[in-house]
Amino acid sequence: MNPRYLLTSVAPLGADPVDVLLADGVIAAIGPDARAQAGDATEIHGAGLVLLPGLVDLHTHLREPGREDAETIRTGTRAAALGGFTAVHAMANTSPTQDTAGVVEQVWRLGREAGWVDVHPVGAVTVGLAGLQLAELGAMAQSQAEVRVFSDDGKCVHDPVLMRRALEYVKAFDGVVAQHAQEPRLTENAQMHEGVVSAELGLAGWPAVAEEAIIARDVLLAEHVGSRLHVCHLSTAGSVEIVRWAKSRGIDVTAEVTPHHLLLTDDLARGYDPVFKVNPPLRTEADVEAVRAGLADGTIDIVATDHAPHTREDKDCEWAAAAFGMTGLETALSVVQQTMVDTGRLTWADVARVLSTTPARIGRVTDHGRPIAVGEPANLVLVDPAARRTVDPAAQATKSVNSPYRGRELPGCVVATFLRGRATVLDGTPCDEDAR
Repeated sequence: MNPRYLLTSVAPLGADPVDVLLADGVIAAIGPDARAQAGDATEIHGAGLVLLPGLVDLHTHLREPGREDAETIRTGTRAAALGGFTAVHAMANTSPTQDTAGVVEQVWRLGREAGWVDVHPVGAVTVGLAGLQLAELGAMAQSQAEVRVFSDDGKCVHDPVLMRRALEYVKAFDGVVAQHAQEPRLTENAQMHEGVVSAELGLAGWPAVAEEAIIARDVLLAEHVGSRLHVCHLSTAGSVEIVRWAKSRGIDVTAEVTPHHLLLTDDLARGYDPVFKVNPPLRTEADVEAVRAGLADGTIDIVATDHAPHTREDKDCEWAAAAFGMTGLETALSVVQQTMVDTGRLTWADVARVLSTTPARIGRVTDHGRPIAVGEPANLVLVDPAARRTVDPAAQATKSVNSPYRGRELPGCVVATFLRGRATVLDGTPCDEDAR
């Protein structure tokens, strides 16, 4: 029997409070009709809570297959549900690489079996992420996983001819190439953002132009072939300006920013704590301000977590030997609230746009990021914006503890997450398998 929930006095997208009934996997009623039709529905008291469409992450590393010591699809998607997500896109840098129909279908099936969120595999652009020949893009698109996003994330498709061919190829099935913008020759042995702090610490610098040069090249390639381009984890002020220019020309480009690039700066590297080592690196305060402004004015389309779990062995070591990456699924919404909502730069309706509706559209996920309206799929998240919490990585659902927010107080808390009307999280706690 499908569960039924009556959400009382919730605020859809931060608007006036109403009652909302979830039944048979959809939003069954809104307003006075909701209580009239509730029957034996489980009542969730929602005064002061904001109702949003379930969040959609276009950039998640779930590590399985191959690095189950750092994360599994089950643990990573459980963390996603706790963060308010109902769908995630699993990046291709697994072992084996997600570069064939067989591997992407394996990831898709494991996501369905876990049942926490919908998992949409991202296909590799090149075989083995080696940047030498195109992967089986068409076969992955036609597979059961129906892949529409392709990325060598972790590595840049640096060959312009290969990038052009990939952009041309994905047009046949309305796909998109998500580029990790990093010119490899400009970032050899780079450890952090190239600037005053890197010079003081004696760490090899990662110049902003290494990102900006690839974005500039790729928007021109996308314009030339008439294809969709998505820019992963944009991090510099110059990158914002290039994307803004490209959009003004009508080029079909979208861009994402991570929560950590909205909040953290390269100044945190002064303690040589590898938890702050990430790719692309944390930038300057000026860059942080620029990406916040770009997200606010729509130049940057979405927020994506780039959730990158690692084992203790890969992070608890000297800076130069440590892996790049941070966890982020369980804290993303809170960081967006702190940096963008609480500062007045975004409304809750805007949050739904950048964390749900637009990433679903870019990834061609049709049943997520939908309006909060009668008859729509009940993929939803209920948020308490007044709550405060101190981040304890050891208490999170992800298998790894490399969170850059350890000990920070962040605003907001996910109270409940619903996937097709079934609660995956209630009262901030994951639901057992029977409830899902």
